[in-house]
Amino acid sequence: MDRKQFIKSTFGALVAIPVVSLLSCSSDDSPPVANTPPVSNPPQQGDCIANGTLTSIGTNHGHSLTVSAADVQNGVQKNYTLTGGTHNHSVTVSAANFTSLSNGNSVLVSSTNDDGHTHSVTISCA
Repeated sequence: MDRKQFIKSTFGALVAIPVVSLLSCSSDDSPPVANTPPVSNPPQQGDCIANGTLTSIGTNHGHSLTVSAADVQNGVQKNYTLTGGTHNHSVTVSAANFTSLSNGNSVLVSSTNDDGHTHSVTISCA
């Protein structure tokens, strides 16, 4: 690891300190779940094809998302469902997003649902 990579991964670790979400997007009584707030320019890290991905869901309250290494390698636009909680969200990861992930970069996408609220979702390489 060279100096530039070390600085990027150290800064990324500092930015990724978990916080507890204080906002809830529905009227359910589920307690907030600790999550990492998305960053506007996520740092480069890891190898998505070899190690898969990590996801961080902003203002999360029980949702989860898995983007497999095989999906990154295929590189074809795909729709996912944020599961958990009392409702679901849709997330679309574009072919361009997969290209960015296959190059070791993180991407930021937004979810949608019928209630009209969204979650920011950061997908990064493990």
